Amino acid sequence: MTLKSTQSPTHPCGFVSLVGAGPGDPDLLTVKALRLIQNAEVVVYDRLVSDEIMALVNSEAERIYVGKRLNHHCVAQDQINQVLVEQAQQNKQVVRLKGGDPFIFGRGGEELEKLASEHIPFEVVPGITAAAGCTAYAGIPLTHRDHAQSVHFITGHLKKEGMDIDWASLSKGNTTLVFYMGLKESPNIQQKLISAGLCQQTSIAIIERGTTSQQRVLTGELSQLSSLAKQAVSPSLIVVGSVTSLHSQLSWFR
Repeated sequence: MTLKSTQSPTHPCGFVSLVGAGPGDPDLLTVKALRLIQNAEVVVYDRLVSDEIMALVNSEAERIYVGKRLNHHCVAQDQINQVLVEQAQQNKQVVRLKGGDPFIFGRGGEELEKLASEHIPFEVVPGITAAAGCTAYAGIPLTHRDHAQSVHFITGHLKKEGMDIDWASLSKGNTTLVFYMGLKESPNIQQKLISAGLCQQTSIAIIERGTTSQQRVLTGELSQLSSLAKQAVSPSLIVVGSVTSLHSQLSWFR
């Protein structure tokens, strides 16, 4: 079931579908996501949408790239929001295509706030978030009866002057921690978790380019996190917890 706006536009306009593209493998697209990108008039997409998925987009659709990467924002978020508004106001069927899930560190909520303020109708089509897709392909169950009874998704990008992470709550046992966009902050993540009481020997994994043909998994201990991160390239997920010790046994992706 998708979320749709209940706002009535004040003038004739198009429609925006906020669509999650999943972590990279095109086979992980939802049926609705595939239908929408094959019928879109405009596709506004980011860097994390794979080439294989973009190959499925309507060949006649206008494609607008608004990708971001570490330390370099090709298009500022406010501009992305405005692009969506302007395209919809031209009475077009617009797909805003985001890697993973739009509402998990995808800033989808901010984009919908702008659309709602302009009375532009929209819907949300969830995607498989990277934490679920990449760990599954790496043979790392996020929860496991013998290892973890909870899981936390944490962003490596904190809002300037925002509240710090509650590291003490994350350093308790029997949980799995998944850090998005955490490579640059890996030394800080390592130090904060150890200082908060998490054992230095806690097993970890870095999943690089998960679910794609270039997937690579680096494993080690928490005390090695920052050094392992230097070997990885973006996009990568950092997974902390004893479930990562199951990778060698359960990994099936080749």
